[in-house]
Amino acid sequence: MFVLGIDPGLSRCGYGCVRSDGPRRHAVAAGVITTAIDESVPSRLATLRAELHKLVSELHPDVVVVERVFFQTNARTAMSVGQASGVALLTAVELGCEVVEYTSNEVKLAVTGFGGATKDQVQRMVARLLDLDAVPKPADAADALALALCHLSTAPWARPSWPTPSRLDTAKGRESQVARP
Repeated sequence: MFVLGIDPGLSRCGYGCVRSDGPRRHAVAAGVITTAIDESVPSRLATLRAELHKLVSELHPDVVVVERVFFQTNARTAMSVGQASGVALLTAVELGCEVVEYTSNEVKLAVTGFGGATKDQVQRMVARLLDLDAVPKPADAADALALALCHLSTAPWARPSWPTPSRLDTAKGRESQVARP
């Protein structure tokens, strides 16, 4: 299975690709997509979408995993993360990928065995699980790799949280059969 993890953010959107060959996990790519803070939010979202589109089209993941925004103390940050998350979800579904979301606590639990693990503990475990010489940098890329690892460890029990385009077509077909008032 080939999984693309996305740690959404408007300024910095981390991505990490992990391939599973049986019990072994291999990091294929990791990095950060950045947008210019001096541009308008719509322009930044368009840039993010274009870059994610290129990335998903290039890598052809089996599954795209996006961090679910569960709680943010800063409303402004929550809005931008939510917008970036929406762009990632939409782009993946448009390109026919299965999409799954996990909260940060679910990722911490799957990767370290403790849902209250620190960022440092998660990053060190990511390096260990992927047999890397060092902790992945920047932190956004390490978080995205952790998302991919989370899915690989829970995939047998996970269900997609968003329908793929083929299931959207089926849902639309059912919806059109419902009588409208």
